[in-house]
Amino acid sequence: MNFRRMTVLRGIFPVLIMMAALTSPVRALERLSFDVKGGDIALTDTLRSASLVVAAHDEKRDSPRVLLAAALADYARFLEALYGEGHYSGVIHIRLDGREAAQIPLLDLPSKIKRIEITIDPGKPFRFGLAQVTPLAPKTQLPKAFATGEPAKSGLIQEAVDAGLGGWRDAGHAKPFVTGQSVVADHRRQILDAKVRLDPGPSVRFGEMRIIGNSKVRQDRIRKIAGFPAGQQFSPEALTRAAERLRRTGAFRSVSFSEAETLSPGKTLDVDLTLVDEKPRRLGFGAEISSLEGVTLSGFWLHRNLFGGAERLRVDGKIANIGGQTRGVDYSLGARLERPAVWGADTNGYVTASLEHLDEPGYRSDTANLGLGVSRIFSKSLKAEVGVALSRARIRDALGERLLTLLSLPANVTWDRRDDVFNPTSGFYLGAELTPFADLTSTAKGLRLYTDSRLYRGFGANDRFVLAGRMQVGSLVGAGQASVPPDYLFFSGGSGTVRGQPYQSLGVDLGGGKIVGGRSFVGLSGEVRMKITDRYGAVGFFDTGYIGASGFYNGRGQWQSGAGIGLRYNTPIGPVRLDVARPVGPGAGKRFQVYIGIGQAF
Repeated sequence: MNFRRMTVLRGIFPVLIMMAALTSPVRALERLSFDVKGGDIALTDTLRSASLVVAAHDEKRDSPRVLLAAALADYARFLEALYGEGHYSGVIHIRLDGREAAQIPLLDLPSKIKRIEITIDPGKPFRFGLAQVTPLAPKTQLPKAFATGEPAKSGLIQEAVDAGLGGWRDAGHAKPFVTGQSVVADHRRQILDAKVRLDPGPSVRFGEMRIIGNSKVRQDRIRKIAGFPAGQQFSPEALTRAAERLRRTGAFRSVSFSEAETLSPGKTLDVDLTLVDEKPRRLGFGAEISSLEGVTLSGFWLHRNLFGGAERLRVDGKIANIGGQTRGVDYSLGARLERPAVWGADTNGYVTASLEHLDEPGYRSDTANLGLGVSRIFSKSLKAEVGVALSRARIRDALGERLLTLLSLPANVTWDRRDDVFNPTSGFYLGAELTPFADLTSTAKGLRLYTDSRLYRGFGANDRFVLAGRMQVGSLVGAGQASVPPDYLFFSGGSGTVRGQPYQSLGVDLGGGKIVGGRSFVGLSGEVRMKITDRYGAVGFFDTGYIGASGFYNGRGQWQSGAGIGLRYNTPIGPVRLDVARPVGPGAGKRFQVYIGIGQAF
């Protein structure tokens, strides 16, 4: 086959395809054979996937014009696929009723085509002799397979060039380019020598950031949020970070940086920022159902650009325990106003306010809370927050009725390396909270600690099975139970700790059926998750929890456990969860609990 004709033929393919679309197909093709010599199944599958003739046959498009146009295009497609697998001496034949497709006159088509025979001799695979991209910036890593003696797949050459150019861009050279290339195939030895020469261009500094688009966010705030490093050495990572800062405000539907084609005086590079605003307001709702705890309804209202500076106001409301069997209905209403880039591009400021009424098995409380603070984003996976809060709470429990006014300094840090927040199959999550506090109406003071650690490990084809583990640890030191709000103490039981056990059924027993929260807590959970189909999954789980009266674990407290099975139905917003569990262990009851919600249990 003479491949020089392909350049001329490519310009005629669109005409042939258009003519085929206007012509009623004649169903005449009776046989299609596809033979790749050597019997390499993977290579055969690759070539079949590249074939337009095979696609036309499968879709029953048998018009002669369609088949001829597809056959002519397939010569180039097969050649490209062979090069991609390291075969550079292939011989390709595509015969239509015994005639080579490339030799059929384009304006003298047969009235019908009954038989197509595709035969490909890929030849012996080539290996790299010389594999070189020079010069390279320090720390540049070329593909490991781009090396002498490795299979000479054509895509590896482009990957190596891209890595070389990317290395120079990472080193501050914004406009590197290829100055020369030599790719020579030695058919006698089945060796491919590839040599590419790069020019890194000059070292470049950032110039001006020009904002394009009619955003309702003020330009001065856009520049502060982005943290564009004008005057500093060029870095693609700096542009990526600037775009991420703008996106995480939620104020923009689209954020795009584009570099100027040429450098400005002084070897500086100007950058255009194109923004499209997101809709400013949003409403959301959620629901969970438990056979014992009843129904929980939640909702929020969000404004993404309250004062024109990408300020984010979110108001959350929740009603819990509707129809619950062990307690009354809970209510909460809270608001959080967050302003990005208060101290540098990665530090946000926030103000919070909330009202809450809780009617729990062991206590009742009414709480008002005000707080402010800052949050810092160190990376995609690591962030921290610290603030100051003032709360006023009226409490009625087994210790009596009391009024507390607490000043606290809440701080937390999260390190989230999960591959998917809603349905993880690998990675880990670590969260820690540290809250020093003092009661302004007495001399009581103390420290509350809480950690939440989760680990995920997938195995089997496409992570069909996932092992998930969770450990929660809590401790209250300094103050006693009567000097803190009940939500500073720890209980066990329910969907967040031990499924199968009644909600907050385990605390510190005061006798007479009265309990209060403990000052120490340990929770352990394990799940085996199995994918049944792309939509459905199954889960087996075991949970256990410990509550102690002392500030740290000493083994003198009590444990409770639960186990069960569950079903999962995957949706775009996460799996719908159905869990059925029962208590486990000495003296455990036999009553089953049912939990329904969105997302994995942890």
